[in-house]
Amino acid sequence: MDANPILPPQPTGLTPPQATPAPKPKVVLEARGLVKRYGHVTALDGTDFELREGEILAVIGDNGAGKSTLIKALSGAIIPDAGYIFLDGKPVHFRSPIDARRAGIETVYQDLAVAPAMTIAENLFLGREILRPGWLARLLRWIDKKKMLEEASADMKDLKIGIRSMNQAVETLSGGQRQGVAVARSAAFARHVVIMDEPTAALGVKEGNMVLELIRRVRDSGLPVIIISHNMPHVFEIADRIHIQRLGKRAAVVNPKTISMSDAVAVMTGAKVAEELSPETLAY
Repeated sequence: MDANPILPPQPTGLTPPQATPAPKPKVVLEARGLVKRYGHVTALDGTDFELREGEILAVIGDNGAGKSTLIKALSGAIIPDAGYIFLDGKPVHFRSPIDARRAGIETVYQDLAVAPAMTIAENLFLGREILRPGWLARLLRWIDKKKMLEEASADMKDLKIGIRSMNQAVETLSGGQRQGVAVARSAAFARHVVIMDEPTAALGVKEGNMVLELIRRVRDSGLPVIIISHNMPHVFEIADRIHIQRLGKRAAVVNPKTISMSDAVAVMTGAKVAEELSPETLAY
């Protein structure tokens, strides 16, 4: 074969074809122009939000930035005064957290909301117990403990959470293991999104790293994850994108791989605005 093949003549005066840009991942959960006021205090001032499939999106902001109010609106805990929320491109109107759960959005709150005296299996199905088959069993609400135990064991195994026995009371677990139970419960029932509020707060280094790895497994299982955190090293370690909230609005969405932690904090505190960042650091 000729090492230097003769190429056909190329037309002149034509613009060479451009490479097709890679399509953006699908937006799973979106908010546009959310407003929430408490008397004279405006917690959300027309904020926007986008969560894409297959990502971990961190939400950061100073105290009073509106990040908790934003997450409560997305999870149905509060009803915004104005604005729109879309799930898989369709408008949704959550009137309560139950509405959000029915739509496949699960939230792990900072207090975990576990029942310490109950077993791990009972906690995983708390409020959603599996009943035995048959009309009489359903009428009398006979719980199928065997099936719950089997499914709880499978859920914990899928997330590689090391637990000695599903019949252990949650109060016998460490802080990281309790967080694991709460995360496993959310991952088991979520169909669209898992939201985690300060998932590594009050945990040691080892248990904090265990929870971060657990969050990655949830993402890798196909569920996009939103985390709210004040722990900047953890945010930069785990997030695919970072949503920065300031004064009730989205100040910027940045790429943790191309922005420095100090610049992210500067945007968060108002020392910098998004327009002052280099284009490669933005990730809208």
